[in-house]
Amino acid sequence: MEITDVRVRRVDTQGKLRAYVTVTFDHCFVVHNVKVIEGSDRLFIAMPSRKTRSGEFKDVAHPISSEFRNALQERIVREYEAEATAARPEQEPGVAQARTEEPQHDEPKDDETEHDEPKDDEP
Repeated sequence: MEITDVRVRRVDTQGKLRAYVTVTFDHCFVVHNVKVIEGSDRLFIAMPSRKTRSGEFKDVAHPISSEFRNALQERIVREYEAEATAARPEQEPGVAQARTEEPQHDEPKDDETEHDEPKDDEP
């Protein structure tokens, strides 16, 4: 199974949660709400879960093999770190940086004007 897309949504919290991640597999299956959590010595992932009636949390989806879990965690952490490094310090987590420069516009051609005036032969 190939990881074909990883989308990171950083969060600004006082706790250890650093981001929510959406992972796409083989361009056809998606898992939302994978969490990136700051541990005592490294970042790790927590799979999406739900609370049962007894109060414990059960994963909704999770890797079966430790090899795939390690590969998934390495890819998600790498994407998170790349996104965090690329983000500017003044940028809010999870919010795209606003464009500050004016868009470039092509100069009008000789036969184009912003306001066409009627020609002499037009009513």
